[in-house]
Amino acid sequence: MQNRFNKIKTIDEAMKHITDGCTIMIAGFGGIGSSYDLIQAIIKKGVKDLTLISIDAGDPDVGPDHIVGNKQCKKLITSHIGATKAAGELLNSGELEVEFSPQGTLAERIRAGGVGLAGILTDIGMGTVIEDGKDKVKVNGNEYLLETALRADVAIIKAEKADEFGNLVYSKTARGLNPLMARAADITIVDANEIVELGDLDPETVITPGAFVDIIVKGEGDWTWGWQ
Repeated sequence: MQNRFNKIKTIDEAMKHITDGCTIMIAGFGGIGSSYDLIQAIIKKGVKDLTLISIDAGDPDVGPDHIVGNKQCKKLITSHIGATKAAGELLNSGELEVEFSPQGTLAERIRAGGVGLAGILTDIGMGTVIEDGKDKVKVNGNEYLLETALRADVAIIKAEKADEFGNLVYSKTARGLNPLMARAADITIVDANEIVELGDLDPETVITPGAFVDIIVKGEGDWTWGWQ
C-alpha cells in the first residue's frame, strides 16, 4: 500500500514516541480492545516511570497488567484494579501510586481533555473519600466536585480497520474509550487489524476521523487467553 499520508509505520518507529516518564492512555476493558503488540513493545523497550491512564489495570496477564506487573508504571489513573493481582500488591507495598476515578467520571475526564475543557462538574463521590482534596463548585444552589480533565503524551488505540489517513472503525465495545482517548493525546498510535486504502471505508462507520491519528501500525494478533 502506498503510504500517501506517511502515517503507516512499523512498531519500532512508533515506539520512538514512548519514553521514560511519559503519560500513556491505553484503551480497552479487561484487556479487550487493548493492543497486544504495542503493549508488548513497551515492555520490550523497557521504558519506566510511566503514568498509565486506563479504565482498569487489565486482567491477569492481559492488557495493562503486563506493564504494571513489570514495574514500569509509577502511577495508574483508573477506575478499579480488582482483577489484577500485581496492581494490588504494588499499591499495598507503596511501589505504585493509584488514582481512582469512577468509570463514568474517568471517561468524562478523558473526553474533556480531548475537547479542550479544563474539567467537569459531577456529584458522583460527594460525601465520600472521592471528594478529598478536590475543589467544589456551587451551581443553581447545588454543589459539585470539580474533576480535572485528563490528557496524555501518547494514546494507544485498537481499531478493527483503519484507512491510510487514519479514519477508524472499531469492533463492538472497543467503541467505549478508544474514540475518547484518540482525541486526548499529543500522539495517537493506532494498532489496526486491517489497513485499507483511502475511500474503502463506509463514512457512516467511521467513529474516529483521521485528523486525530498520527501513527498506524499493523498488529499481528490479539491476546492469547490462558484459560481457554
